This record gives sequence, structure tokens and C-alpha cells, in this order.
Amino acid sequence: MRGMPFSLPAAVGFIALGGIAVLNGVVMASEVRRRLDLHEPLADALKAGCAQVLRAVLTTSVVAAFGFLPMAIATSAGAEVQQPLATAVVIGMLIATLLTLVVLPGVLSLALRKYRPAAAPAAATEASSPTNVGAALTA
Repeated sequence: MRGMPFSLPAAVGFIALGGIAVLNGVVMASEVRRRLDLHEPLADALKAGCAQVLRAVLTTSVVAAFGFLPMAIATSAGAEVQQPLATAVVIGMLIATLLTLVVLPGVLSLALRKYRPAAAPAAATEASSPTNVGAALTA
């Protein structure tokens, strides 16, 4: 994209990018699944879960992209080693964030459409109710 060859630092940038992108996806998927376990309908769980993790995903991505931006635009001595790594992270984070926020909810809706949360055991539900705190302490 910027006329730079693929190099080892660029590969390291892709590995870092992959880790951040996967963790953002895991955060979103686990929030949606948590809401499904609370017996919310799939559409509501997706909408509320994605809205809930929006700030975390954007913060992670923006901090990573802005952190590597000075390296990506550097022109000093040694910048030719830093630029491929930084360029991979900056551009990759923008693309990964868009995919996480736009494509992942659609993939989750397809993957979780047949998901049915397991019913909680009656004893555990009864012991954890606010009116039965003493039973939960003695159990």
C-alpha cells in the first residue's frame, strides 16, 4: 500500500494486530453470549452487547493505531525498519475495527441463532436469590 516490501518487522506487526483483533472479537462475543445466557432474545443481545463493548473496542484500536502513528510517518535514520511494522498495525487496526464492529455481529447472529442457554439448577438459583441470602451462606 505504501510501496514497502514485506519484512520481518511487518510480520511482527501482523502478529500484534492479530492478537488485538482476536481479543476485541472475544470481548464482543462473550458479552453477547452473557446476554443470551440471561435469556435475552438474540437480536436484543446482539444490539445491547455490541453497544456495551463499543467503547472498549474503539479505545483498544485507537490507542494502538495512534501509538504506532509516529513510527509510521517517521523519516529519520532507522525508520525503514520501523515503518513496515507501524504501517501494518495502523492500517490493520482500522480495518480490523471496522470488521469487528460491522461483520462480527452478523457472524455472531448466524453462529448463535440456535444457541440455547442451559437452565440454571434450581438449587443454585434459589440459593442466590436476594431473599435467601442465609441459605447461600450456609450452603
